[in-house]
Amino acid sequence: MSIMESMDIGVKSLAVHGKRIDLHAKNIANLDTPNYVRKIPVLNATEDLSFHGLMNAMKEDVFGVGTIPFYQGGVVWSGVVEDPTLGEKIYKPGHPDADANGYIRASNVNPLVEMADAQTSQRAYEANLAVLTISKSMAQKAIEIGR
Repeated sequence: MSIMESMDIGVKSLAVHGKRIDLHAKNIANLDTPNYVRKIPVLNATEDLSFHGLMNAMKEDVFGVGTIPFYQGGVVWSGVVEDPTLGEKIYKPGHPDADANGYIRASNVNPLVEMADAQTSQRAYEANLAVLTISKSMAQKAIEIGR
């Protein structure tokens, strides 16, 4: 993997984990909003199954048994799903969102789970920022050596 490829992976991952942090912040902000349904981010790994990637995987052990194909690292944002867990029913007959029986559905956001998920997202963001910083210093050292 080249320095530029590692930087590209880091940049894409920063964008994905930044969206993830924003989504957790939105969930926490709507903790007390009636009928709000918690949103869950969906992330997937990026895989490179191109001809170039497969040839790179085969160059050491050409046609060997059990050769593992080359996969490009990284993560992609695949969207958002709603948490199917129902929020608690609360009796508030005068509320504008109340049903025919006078009940509203509380938000299904659990603040402890959401804070833990937000902290995990923050750590992933910081790790990818470190990847970019290290790649940048490697590129700078390579330029210094080339002078």
